Amino acid sequence: MADLPACPPPATSGTVTRSSGPGAAEAVGVYPPVSVIVATLDRPGLLERTVAGILGQNYPGTIECLVVYDHVPVRELDLPTGPNRTLKVIANARRPGLPGGRNSGVDAATGELLAFCDDDDVWLPAKLSRQVARLADPAVGAVSCGLRLRGPGIDAERVLDRSWVTFDELLRDRIMEVHSSTILIRRSTWSAAGEVDEEIPGGYSEDYDWLLRVAAQAPIAVCPQALVIVDWHGGSFYFGRWTTVVEAQRYLIRKHPALASSRAGLARIRGQIAFALASGGRRTEAVRELAAVLRLNPAEVRVPVTVLVILGLVTGERVLRMAQKRGRGV
Repeated sequence: MADLPACPPPATSGTVTRSSGPGAAEAVGVYPPVSVIVATLDRPGLLERTVAGILGQNYPGTIECLVVYDHVPVRELDLPTGPNRTLKVIANARRPGLPGGRNSGVDAATGELLAFCDDDDVWLPAKLSRQVARLADPAVGAVSCGLRLRGPGIDAERVLDRSWVTFDELLRDRIMEVHSSTILIRRSTWSAAGEVDEEIPGGYSEDYDWLLRVAAQAPIAVCPQALVIVDWHGGSFYFGRWTTVVEAQRYLIRKHPALASSRAGLARIRGQIAFALASGGRRTEAVRELAAVLRLNPAEVRVPVTVLVILGLVTGERVLRMAQKRGRGV
């Protein structure tokens, strides 16, 4: 596959062009309307900051921001909208949790393009302009961008040195830079990939599952600039929820048989299962899982830390905290 072009600068006119055949292009009129879904349990202050970043984009087209309250009281937000900007607050009408909230937002969205933002992350002003320009290429169904991790003790950019991320690459590695708050996707690609899975245990790895399905449609393009600030607070919703991690990762393996085609990718996920089993005190199961990991990939990086947890020399929570201080997961 030929290299896709690098992400262009923000557009300056009111139209974008899209190829209609070899050597031909046609104007498609106004900038396509974008719907941005923010699923939230309501975090006053942080939520307003997130929404302000969305409404404050320099994108000339229409932006519809939908804040989806996840089975908590719906609160109106007192924020200026401005021309071509609308703000809607709705309740999650689906299963409680992040997947249901995002799906409820898409159900109510009207835009041709869809995007998501976590309720504590912040978009920089040029995000949508740069990404919509990349979507002018009809071969691109979804586009990501770089990010900046910012929180106690960390302020670091994570920008990929490539123009796209393929399905095979995502099988091998989660690629944390392709973050849910960075994705802009065509509605047609959303429909082809399917909605966020509400059945995955605890919602764990729901973003990775969805991204695999998106990348199976076409490579995910990448704008090589950090256009999203990810609030990295050094904690995790899944601290101590080791059984949920085990169940969700096993669910993921069953759902995506293609993972078996990547020994490194399968070893990574089974390494996470082994780590969670050890951290939850299920040492005998962890040893069996670790043996399978070693057969798949003896160099899997989770093997040494899992051994330490099995031996009782360190807790899983401590390992996870140390990793997150460096801007990583386990």
